[in-house]
Amino acid sequence: MTTATKSSTRKAWAKAIIPPATEFPPTQLPIISGKIPQGLRGTLYRNGSARLERGGVRVGHWFDGDGAILAVHFNTPQGIGGQGGSPLGKGGQGGSNATAVYRYVQTSGYLEESQADKFLYGNYGMTAPGPIWNQWLKPVKNAANTSVLALPDKLLALWEGGKPHALDWQTLETKGLDNLSGLSDNLPYSAHPKCDPKTGEIFNFGISPGVNSTLNLYKSDSTGKIIQTGRTIIEGLPVVHDFVLAGQYLVFFVPPVRVNLLSVLTGFYCYSDAMEWKPKLGTQVLIFDRETLSLVSRGETEPWFQWHFSNGYVDDSGSIVVEFVRYQDFTTNQRLKQVASGETNTVAEGTFWQVRINPETGKVIASQQLLDRACEFPIVQPSQVGQNSRYTYLSMHRKGADMGRELYGAIACFDHHTQTLTAADLGDNRYPTEPIYAPDAENSEKGWILTVVYDGNSDTSELWIFDSQALDSEPVCKLGLPRVIPLGFHGTWRAL
Repeated sequence: MTTATKSSTRKAWAKAIIPPATEFPPTQLPIISGKIPQGLRGTLYRNGSARLERGGVRVGHWFDGDGAILAVHFNTPQGIGGQGGSPLGKGGQGGSNATAVYRYVQTSGYLEESQADKFLYGNYGMTAPGPIWNQWLKPVKNAANTSVLALPDKLLALWEGGKPHALDWQTLETKGLDNLSGLSDNLPYSAHPKCDPKTGEIFNFGISPGVNSTLNLYKSDSTGKIIQTGRTIIEGLPVVHDFVLAGQYLVFFVPPVRVNLLSVLTGFYCYSDAMEWKPKLGTQVLIFDRETLSLVSRGETEPWFQWHFSNGYVDDSGSIVVEFVRYQDFTTNQRLKQVASGETNTVAEGTFWQVRINPETGKVIASQQLLDRACEFPIVQPSQVGQNSRYTYLSMHRKGADMGRELYGAIACFDHHTQTLTAADLGDNRYPTEPIYAPDAENSEKGWILTVVYDGNSDTSELWIFDSQALDSEPVCKLGLPRVIPLGFHGTWRAL
């Protein structure tokens, strides 16, 4: 933890990070420009670290902040989504048929620290304050700040070190921890589940730490109920944030980062500071059968690090194709640590890659860089998860940006068929969040890209809606948000 300070050298994005976020009740959103598409029917959810300071003390890492959820309900029947809802189809300048609500996830740690008005728990990038024995008496706080999973009757706020929190999907009222009818006391549920668009099955994982850790696999039905589990032992305690569904396989890349568990257990280091880059270990490739959740093959390839995958599929030759953002080392963790302070100087450039793998051996048989521009948060259409998808949407730096000090200022679409990139540069001091694809309810050939934008020029947040096939055109609609939404991590779309 660090004492909060001011700096005149900070970039504009810092104003969306430094102050704790302010909740707001269900509010009808004003239209700044354009018109909400008639076929945009459903809810956008976004999650992220919203409070990075208490009592003048800042957290140690961007991942430590308390989670808060933004919900924006579009074209919902009057009354759904809160006060001020408009009838279906109403739009135009001024008021809209979109209502938004923003609330902190009421975790037990958040409530306890709010009452004490100080940090009480350790987390990914900070040890518990106070005497050394607090490292054992105060468990790591479940911050519920990383992602969301929209289920038919609830919304889950996800954090990869513990159980999900269930929320009311309309009001965002926190209901409490949810074991999905299958998570025992110590089993975590990670922040990047994969939903098969054909079967409705949901796949996810969680790592139980140890000298040799356990990779727990989960298969759920479309309601989120866990119906099958599997487990595999992996060497040491690695950093595995995401995985990919590729046809009949689940694919994991285990990068050569290991937590020095003794340093954590003795209380002298937090998890982030105890992580060691060990390139000689290489990147481990684990391939599982999605039906049995059993290990099919295990391979090894050159060292790299990745946070996020775009997608995976099996090609006509039977090879697994995986697309992801690749870093040459683990410097990215230091950069993300600095974000929490409101000022960065570390360059950690991830670029978009594709690898092909023999599923029988786990051997990488080909790899290529698809884009040479720094990018992150790759996504595909939800209907294409696990299949060959033509388009990948990403966040990326603006051309000429100071990559050590700036955050992403553009979103883009990469066309795998034409190998072309179409980018939307948002302009000076404007910062988008991860692009989210929303299918059009009236035309299956159309879709919309939604991104919450922080405008550092006016110190406001807006929701921009783009035609998914025309990111280089002006947004079809811009909506004003009543409060600044901190730059966060992940979101999802829930269709009506």
